[in-house]
Amino acid sequence: MPISGRAVAPADRFERALLPFSALLLAAMALAALLCTSPASAASGRYSQWETIRSERYGFTIAYPSEHLFPVRTPSGQDGRVMQSADGKAKLLIATFENTENVTLDGYRDFLLTDIYANARIDYAPQRARWFVLSGERGGETFYERVTFSCGGKLINSWAMLYPTAEHKLYTPMLEAIAKTYSPGTGADGQCNVGGNTAEQTAEPQQDH
Repeated sequence: MPISGRAVAPADRFERALLPFSALLLAAMALAALLCTSPASAASGRYSQWETIRSERYGFTIAYPSEHLFPVRTPSGQDGRVMQSADGKAKLLIATFENTENVTLDGYRDFLLTDIYANARIDYAPQRARWFVLSGERGGETFYERVTFSCGGKLINSWAMLYPTAEHKLYTPMLEAIAKTYSPGTGADGQCNVGGNTAEQTAEPQQDH
């Protein structure tokens, strides 16, 4: 059954999905993601070029096939990244932010369902003590979002992929390969201490993973 609630246009949902709680929970976001060149060894071998994103501030990592997805912006004041396909129809969004309002996992999940993914058909929605996934389809677009609460709920880690349902044969294997590379953040030192605010970016492709 579709989930009731206020509908969000696809373009609006794309903008808001990067940091959906920014207006509700946070006064500011710190951008600290580094595109580095470490191997994405857990990813599928069907893609020859990979780049890995690592947040120096929050410690999350994720890799993506750089021959299919390309960085489109580096928004100041936000610890996140947005990649999209050459035609702009597929998007990968990654962010971590501090849970300054002490939102619960259930509360955040309910927010996504009623605000970001309103009126969507949810096909896959596992939930555990510290993470959940929401995946489904709306208006010809497939979405997958994984949210992890780390450091006792102090950090909210989120990554999502959106793509045309009609192109699922191309993007579903890509999604599955990307998912294998993701590690949520536990602070700059792995001990839930948040690092500095600076970030730099490199963009050299990785070969033969």
